[in-house]
Amino acid sequence: MHPITDKAEVAIDFPDKAYMGGFGRDCSFDAHADADGMTIRLVRTSGEKREAEMHLHHFLFAGILADLANSLDGIEPIDEDPPPAAACGRAQAGRRARTRDTVRHVS
Repeated sequence: MHPITDKAEVAIDFPDKAYMGGFGRDCSFDAHADADGMTIRLVRTSGEKREAEMHLHHFLFAGILADLANSLDGIEPIDEDPPPAAACGRAQAGRRARTRDTVRHVS
């Protein structure tokens, strides 16, 4: 688990009820990928305890990242670090390059 350095909010809206919760600096998160997709888990262990977990299959997550990257186009960065979507794009590009290299060696 890693500390949350900013904050996250979760809202789930059902026809007859809604659930909302916040996760701040006193909370932690975990994110990992597996063969089926990726999982994000937010945990609050102090005060009113809560946990939120979301699993997204790879193509849905890729679509979400593409939409996020498009929505960030033209927006000034918050600070000197690149936006997370850009970092994810670079990581994915590096993975594709490693995969192509592996395929070339196997062929």
